[in-house]
Amino acid sequence: MPAKKGRRYVRNRFELLDGVILTLLIIHAIIIIVPFISVIGTSFATQREAAASKLMLFPTKEPTIDNYYRLFQDPRIVIGYKTTFLILLIGVPVNMFLTTSLAYGMTRTNYPGAKMIFYLILLTMLFNGGIVPVYLLMMQLGLIDTIWSIIFAYGVNTFYFIVMRTYMISLPESLVESAKIDGAGEWRILFQIILPLSKPILATVLLFFAVDRWNEWFNAMIFLRRKDLIPLQLVLRNIVMDATIVGSLSIAGPRVPRFTEGIQCATIMVTMLPVMCFFPFLQKYFVKGIMIGAIKA
Repeated sequence: MPAKKGRRYVRNRFELLDGVILTLLIIHAIIIIVPFISVIGTSFATQREAAASKLMLFPTKEPTIDNYYRLFQDPRIVIGYKTTFLILLIGVPVNMFLTTSLAYGMTRTNYPGAKMIFYLILLTMLFNGGIVPVYLLMMQLGLIDTIWSIIFAYGVNTFYFIVMRTYMISLPESLVESAKIDGAGEWRILFQIILPLSKPILATVLLFFAVDRWNEWFNAMIFLRRKDLIPLQLVLRNIVMDATIVGSLSIAGPRVPRFTEGIQCATIMVTMLPVMCFFPFLQKYFVKGIMIGAIKA
């Protein structure tokens, strides 16, 4: 049936290519889901039950929370959660303020050197000074071994800035012009006009920054030496990468067997669970923001 002018033509036939794509997507989903289920199963399994099965999916015989119990007996876990939540509470608002203000500023191209500044910002996606200049800068500012070194080391992500700027450019320019005629300043235009219309992209970038801050470990490994400021990801990374840390858990005595693999899987679940809980609530904004930022680039 030919497509009519002015109407969208919808293809109802299921062709061979559709079947191939669907099959590949199903295989890809299985490759992702099966290891994830295996990690969940192993985290609730005993060492004997896990040893009897190469791929632990459902520990129905002897499910236990002993792996999680032993994991949370390490006092560094509590310190890691406290530090990570502190980084989230401080770092994400700083990231959002810097990114939104910079993106809005770069949508105004009526000042000299606007394009040059934009290209210089894009250049940072390809080249950067490296970790040594950043470390020397933090040392000169006296921020080493403080939480502010983690906050300021990661201020604006260039990719997130481009996505947000692209969205803001797509908004009608007449809104800004009308506000200026009424006497509104740039900050008032940003907070009362632009940001309320940018909820999808704000939710998207907010989720990106929150996940990045939650997964913060590299900068902490470089800038922090205090044991009371170790973030959660760095604590869990040490547990996963170095099985000898499991032996220092305070709950287990020297004669109590320790299921190292189960505790490692429990650390993975502890890392992923908070993000998995918040993602469904922001998913619709996430998809909409990404599509708009990509199509109108």
